[in-house]
Amino acid sequence: MHHHGYIWLGSGHDLLKDGPRRPLHPEFTSSKVVPLELAHWLLKPPSFIQGTWTEPKEAAEWFGQQIRAHAVSFVSVHDRDEMRISGRVARAVMAAASREDVAGGWYLMGQRFLSVCLIACGPHRARPEIRCPQG
Repeated sequence: MHHHGYIWLGSGHDLLKDGPRRPLHPEFTSSKVVPLELAHWLLKPPSFIQGTWTEPKEAAEWFGQQIRAHAVSFVSVHDRDEMRISGRVARAVMAAASREDVAGGWYLMGQRFLSVCLIACGPHRARPEIRCPQG
């Protein structure tokens, strides 16, 4: 069992377009926007994967690094708080250890949106029929 890391940073307006976020849409595999269902990240090309981890702590550390790298731009001052971020990372370790997905999403200044996800793979708990994108 392992987790794949995915990150998407783009226009918040792109989240409102359901089509490219659904697997049957022709743009789905080329669109880097976060899918409507987290397990569907595994249907995207392997090149979208930002990292793969077998250790929950290492996966959660990557998750935290991505959050901290963008926290200064979070619209919500509450979400920028280091104690809050540390708590999210600690919960991410527990979730990853339980073979769960970990997802975070934040609006950033300039009407942008950041999505950071750790997707369980090998097999995915909710979608065991979806194969690992790395083979």
